[in-house]
Amino acid sequence: MKYLFLIFFMNLLPRYAGRSLSRDGNYPKAFEGIRNEIAGYYDVAKAIIDLAVYGKAQNRSYERLAVFADTIGPRLSGSANLDAAIKYMYNALQKDGLENVHLEPVKVPHWERGEEFAMMLEPRNHSIAILGLGSSVATPPEGITAEVIVVSSFDELHRRAQEAKGKIVVYNQPFISYGETVRYRSLGAVEAAKVGAVASLIRSVASFSIDSPHTGWQNYQSGVPQIPTACISVEDAEMMSRMSFRGTKIIVYLKMGAKTYPDSTSFNTVAEIVGSKYPEQIVLVSGHLDSWDVGQGAMDDGGGAFISWEALSLVKDLGLRPKRTLRLVLWTGEEQGGIGAEQYYQLHKENISNFDIVMESDEGTFKPSGLAFTGNAKARDIIKEIMALLLPINITEVYDTADGTDINFWMRDGVPGASLRDDLSKYFWFHHSQGDTMTVQDPNQMNLCAAVWTVVSYIIADMEEMLPR
Repeated sequence: MKYLFLIFFMNLLPRYAGRSLSRDGNYPKAFEGIRNEIAGYYDVAKAIIDLAVYGKAQNRSYERLAVFADTIGPRLSGSANLDAAIKYMYNALQKDGLENVHLEPVKVPHWERGEEFAMMLEPRNHSIAILGLGSSVATPPEGITAEVIVVSSFDELHRRAQEAKGKIVVYNQPFISYGETVRYRSLGAVEAAKVGAVASLIRSVASFSIDSPHTGWQNYQSGVPQIPTACISVEDAEMMSRMSFRGTKIIVYLKMGAKTYPDSTSFNTVAEIVGSKYPEQIVLVSGHLDSWDVGQGAMDDGGGAFISWEALSLVKDLGLRPKRTLRLVLWTGEEQGGIGAEQYYQLHKENISNFDIVMESDEGTFKPSGLAFTGNAKARDIIKEIMALLLPINITEVYDTADGTDINFWMRDGVPGASLRDDLSKYFWFHHSQGDTMTVQDPNQMNLCAAVWTVVSYIIADMEEMLPR
C-alpha cells in the first residue's frame, strides 16, 4: 500500500512543480529556508541596482520615455495617436530583443472632445478654461446659455433641487482625497440632470492649480437625461462660489462639440523573458500605454509603462533568465475603467493558477519609498525579505493594499498584487491636465523606480516556489 501511495505522490510532483502548496495552510518550506533563499539574491539585487542607478542603464527609462512622449504625444482611447503609440512600442520591444512580442486585440471606447468653449457673460465677461469629461455629450450647435447655481456637495444640490432646474450646476467641492472627491467628476452630470439642470461644470479633482482644468472619465446612468459636462479650474469654481455667496447672478455660455463613435479595435502590448524552468508560470509587470488627450501622458502613465519595460531590459542586459516567465503588459483603455485589462483577464483567467503576482505602476514614478502589496501574511513576509535587498538605495517599505485599475481583476480572485509606492505630493497637480509632460519626470527618480520594480519582479520570478495565496 505504501508503494501505491509513493507512486501517487510522485505522479503529483510534476503538476505542482514550482507552485506554492500552502493554500490548505501547510507552508511548503520553513520560513527560515525562504529567508535564506532570498538572501542568496543579494549579489543579483546589487547588480540590478548598480546597472539601473549608476551604470550604463542610468537614465535609460527616462530617455526612452522622452523620445516616445515627444514623438507620439497624448494617446486617448480610440485615437490615431494611441494606434501610433502601440505600433511604436511593438517595434521598440522587438528591437530590444525581448521574446514573444505580440499584440492582443481588444475593443475600446472612442470619444472625441471636439471644439470646446465657455464664457461667463454676467456679472462680467470672463473666459472659463474647460476640459470636457470623457463620454460627455455635446451641447446643441448653438451652445447653451443659462444661469449658474453653485453647490459644494451633492447634499446641497439635493436640498436646492428646485433652484437647479434649467440651470448650469457648478460644483465647487473641496479636494479631500482623489478617491473621495473623484465621485463628483464621475457622477456630477447624472446628479445635476436628475434635478433638471441643463449642464454641469465640475471643479477639477486637483490638490493644486494654476488655472488648469483636469479631465477624466464620467458615467451616465440609464434613464437619466444625458447633459453636457466639463471640468473647470479650481480658481474659476471658487470665484463663482464667492460670487454666488454674495448673491451675484452668474450667466454662462457653454459650447461643446463632443462626440462618441463606435468602439475601436486597440491592443494590449505584450513582451516576455521566457522562464527557464516553469515557463507557464507568470510574473506580470505593467503600466498603461493610453492616456488622456492633453499634455503628453508622461506621468500618467508613461513612467509606469516605461519602468515596466525597463525591468525586462535590465534582466536581459545582465544575462539573467528567471525560472518563471517575466511578462510585460502595456494596457490599453485604462483611462475608461480598465477596458483593455478586463478583456485580457477574461482571455487569460483560465490560467489564473499560473499567475504568481501581478504588478502595476500607475501612480507616478516620483521618488519611491517602497511597494504596496495585496496578499496573505505569508506572502507579505516574503515581500518584506525581498524589499530588504533594496536597503542600499533605502527603499524597503511594504505598505498595505496594492492599487491598480488593471490588476484589480486578478487580485479580487486571490492573485497577489503589487504597486509602486512613491511620493504623490505633486501627482494631482498634473494628473489628467496639460501639465502632464516630460517636465514632470525626473531621471534619477525613474532610475530608482526601475531598480525597485526589477529587483522585486525578478526575484519572485526566480524563486523555487510561487508566492503563497
